[in-house]
Amino acid sequence: MPRHINIPIFIPHVGCPNACVFCNQRSISGRMDFDPALVDGQIAEALSTVGAEDTCEIAFFGGSFTGIDRELMLYLLGVAQRYVDDGRVMGIRMSTRPDYIDERVLSDLSRFTVRTVELGLQSMDDRVLAASGRGHDRECALKACGMIKQAGYELIGQMMIGLPMSDSQSEVMTAREIIGAGADGARVYPTVVFYDTELACMTERGEYTPLSDGEAVERTKNVLSVFADADVPCIRVGLQSSENLADESKVMGGANHSAIGELAMGELYYERICREIERRGIRGGELTVYVSRGSVSKAVGQKKKNKSRICQKYGIRRIKVLEKNQIMGYNIILEHNT
Repeated sequence: MPRHINIPIFIPHVGCPNACVFCNQRSISGRMDFDPALVDGQIAEALSTVGAEDTCEIAFFGGSFTGIDRELMLYLLGVAQRYVDDGRVMGIRMSTRPDYIDERVLSDLSRFTVRTVELGLQSMDDRVLAASGRGHDRECALKACGMIKQAGYELIGQMMIGLPMSDSQSEVMTAREIIGAGADGARVYPTVVFYDTELACMTERGEYTPLSDGEAVERTKNVLSVFADADVPCIRVGLQSSENLADESKVMGGANHSAIGELAMGELYYERICREIERRGIRGGELTVYVSRGSVSKAVGQKKKNKSRICQKYGIRRIKVLEKNQIMGYNIILEHNT
């Protein structure tokens, strides 16, 4: 089956003079230095591993891409564009900050086959933004979203769970505002506390308490539900497994479970299955749950947790979870036999 693949080029902290309390970009990306001369080879090497039917985008991640030196940005876009022009990739995407989007930046991007701009919004709550040292406010974020959509780009809104001053209500509000801003998709990052950050110092001083995995799962589930109800896909939960989350020398604490996304999605399925069981008044018997393609493991839950809980709660003798191609997102269909 053909895949869509992002070829990530990490540019850690090159373009961002800001000091967000949670950010140690060198730890997150695992790259201490950035050599533009190596980018061409990195792309070529990545392309050598993909199938002929796979679709690819070159993705400039890890820093605030539109905030780097303009000549460097144009150089990197030019390197990527050559792979678009020869048909080996379909386009370019990037991550950046709301305060690094303006008319000149968008004019520069229009010279290349940029398809997607991912905005590190993190929160739409001004209290949280200030406590996190973001250096911009909600209005700046909304303005950047509007400019990106008006320019015709796909917009991905990135948000974080568990930032200082944040709670579940604030995070749900942020998800709704990302949707209202016209986002085509979202990424959700439960906060991980890296050493050599202000957030680590805040933790040591007792000013911040990192999320437990359980808290992160519950609060992430809440925002996933908001995105699902609006048919806005969440394309990623949590940092990539390659981004040094397992390295105890770099991570002080926080929600760094390797399967945090799978756990949150499992809780969302459990909630929706239970809601439908309650609506139909189902008790006992056998239950078949139909879910979207590729979602069986999420609906079953880790170690079949959801099946066990549902059987115990509703007296179900047996549960089967099956795929159905017609189902999209987190929608489900139940069949009950007494």
